[in-house]
Amino acid sequence: MIKKIYKTEAEWKKILTPEQFHIMRERGTEPPGSCGLSYPKGESIYYCSACGLALFKSSEEFQSGTGWPSFYKPFREDHLIYEDDFTLGIKRTEVKCAQCLSHLGHVVLMPGHLNIANYMEKATFAAGCFWRVEAEFKRLKGVAETFAGYSGGKAKNPNYFQVSLGWTGHAEAVEIIYDPLVVTYSELLEVFWRIHDPTQLNRQGPDIGNQYRSVIFFHNFQQEKLAGESKEKLEKSGRYRNKIVTEIIPAGEFYKAEEYHQKYYEKQGIKSCGY
Repeated sequence: MIKKIYKTEAEWKKILTPEQFHIMRERGTEPPGSCGLSYPKGESIYYCSACGLALFKSSEEFQSGTGWPSFYKPFREDHLIYEDDFTLGIKRTEVKCAQCLSHLGHVVLMPGHLNIANYMEKATFAAGCFWRVEAEFKRLKGVAETFAGYSGGKAKNPNYFQVSLGWTGHAEAVEIIYDPLVVTYSELLEVFWRIHDPTQLNRQGPDIGNQYRSVIFFHNFQQEKLAGESKEKLEKSGRYRNKIVTEIIPAGEFYKAEEYHQKYYEKQGIKSCGY
């Protein structure tokens, strides 16, 4: 339970800068792109400027295209409060600090824009080299962000060299932050099956090793159910002569790969994703 902090507006004025007071206590808005806080280097935590409560992790930030820092989950669910706001004549969801009730921003659902914060969902897949897998999912409408990384093993904070040796147990994986109102999890599964051969054990194309195995890492019961149903349907379709070896397992710790692996095809100007 978060213990509330109550102060008069006069007391808040003495604590906050004029700009902070306008935004946090008068529900003002700073110009997009002006805060300079998006995508800090390294792992960082965003704290409430008024009371110091931890609000978000930089590792859970995504590019929403709004010009303001955007996150797909809070530091802790009970650290934020969501309230309906009709001040602009449309229904918006205002986000407040749960401890001091300061205004932090809005979750806005508007045509042509990605949904921010609690509307976003996460999916994680492994289907061979993560360069290609990330490129395929990144192009989908409704996908807000993708990350290449490692998951499924026991080694803590692995690097590419360690994973490539095959002893960490991790697979090259891609974490996807997506808007379920634009692209569904079932549609992501269709892409997953299409972009690789799920009958190949511990390899994909020319890449050989358990780090290239086929895996669906589910984040909730619904994802597990849909993944199982789609795998069963594909097995019964007769599309493959050999047995599908794709694992369907709970999502564990996801470790982001080194920066040079992120958006690799985009950085290299590679347009074709075929093996």
